[in-house]
Amino acid sequence: MTGPALLPDGRQVVLGPDVRQVLSCGLLVPESVRIGESAGLSAEIESCAAELRQRYAAKLPSEIDTLREARRLYRSVGMDPTRHRPSSEALLRRVLKGQSLYTIHNAVDACNLASLSFLLPIGLYDLDEVTGDVTLRLGRAGEEYPGIRKGVVHLAGRLGLFDREGPFGSPTSDSARTCVSEKSRRLLAVIMATTSYPADAMERNLALMADLYRRHCDATISHCAILTGES
Repeated sequence: MTGPALLPDGRQVVLGPDVRQVLSCGLLVPESVRIGESAGLSAEIESCAAELRQRYAAKLPSEIDTLREARRLYRSVGMDPTRHRPSSEALLRRVLKGQSLYTIHNAVDACNLASLSFLLPIGLYDLDEVTGDVTLRLGRAGEEYPGIRKGVVHLAGRLGLFDREGPFGSPTSDSARTCVSEKSRRLLAVIMATTSYPADAMERNLALMADLYRRHCDATISHCAILTGES
């Protein structure tokens, strides 16, 4: 869709004019989420990791075709993907080194599995901690937020998500303010790509992620849409 995306509670998600011609997003709202453990999810993550290690054995990240879209996204908004890595690439690098992913809880782990599956950065937020409408745009001087395990995340000249209170996410790192916790029940997931990314591929990504949240978090999906500002 072009123009704002309307969430189930009436709030809007919009693209700023500085990214409207280059950014495409898949939006997913899982509700009634059960936060906890999922043995089946852990097994799926390990299976995906093993497949990726076999598929990309001995390859450099620059040689992996499926990473190019995330890097293209960064370059399209003036970001250097070798300096600030897309979260999806950071996950893949960890897997290819033979390291396990950080295990948080089923909601975050399902997001990481989705990101590994299609290698696009995903922002995952507690929708009840997001205030008002959401805008994706480039950050301005002085805009920053406390990240999760990464200290302060500076957004000047970088793609970010903003609500009434200010910045709360980016394709590199999410914020402490809107992070998903054991108390979270309504989530907002934002899959980020460029406008050249095929719509049918984004639809498949959303379907895969929705299935993970239904199976592993007992969630209902109240919103699923593709947002693009390209005319």
